[in-house]
Amino acid sequence: MSDSLLRVESLNCYFAGLRAVAELSFDVQPGEIKAVIGPNGAGKSTLFNMIAGVTRPTSGEIWFDGSRIDNLPTFRRARLGIARTFQNLQIFREMTVLENVMVGRHMQGQSSVMGALLYTPALRAENRAMTETALDLLARFELDTKAQVLAGDLSFGQMKVLELARALASKPRLLLLDEPAAGLPQAEAEHIGQIITALNRDGMTVLLVEHNMRMVMSLSHDILVLNNGLRIAEGDADHVRRHPDVLAAYLGDAEYA
Repeated sequence: MSDSLLRVESLNCYFAGLRAVAELSFDVQPGEIKAVIGPNGAGKSTLFNMIAGVTRPTSGEIWFDGSRIDNLPTFRRARLGIARTFQNLQIFREMTVLENVMVGRHMQGQSSVMGALLYTPALRAENRAMTETALDLLARFELDTKAQVLAGDLSFGQMKVLELARALASKPRLLLLDEPAAGLPQAEAEHIGQIITALNRDGMTVLLVEHNMRMVMSLSHDILVLNNGLRIAEGDADHVRRHPDVLAAYLGDAEYA
């Protein structure tokens, strides 16, 4: 059995007979930042949805830490340690910033339904611990002064950071980041990149989908390139930026060539 944290084997996904992902296999090693890039329609979002459990593969296998997970529901995968952010923000705008992060922490809660109904001492202690964890995360990402602000009142860049903090609240082992820099000016995109680098330095494994090539090339240990659902290249930044199929399909003769 491979010692990879995530392993995808011969993954296929078809929608109404149309290929989204075909015969895709790759690994993500513990402590690695692996990027998935490709033009629109390459299959990146479908891949993320299959790993997270939103979309069922047509065939193939997904393994996490040595256990097969492609038949597990989303919440079971989250409890195993897989968290994600979304290309289109999925925050709760009418909840406070603190409440948004605590939603992520509740994924790992241990209290029973009866404990919740009776509001037992164990539940009270768990809620205090969750609040402390959430506040620590907000402080780490410089959002602690916004804890009681409605999430919908944050700037777009702050919302991006909040969604990342909420994903981390579940204490994941694998973080799926779906275009974390999308729509951000360069300075804020660089800030997101610095956060990802710091998380990885602390041991977080990251699978990253991103169109910001500056971020991809500077952060990633390994890069997987998809086109029309197929893998066309895989390797480090230097290998990918010079690969002729990548140049033809995605990067062209831009500054990364």
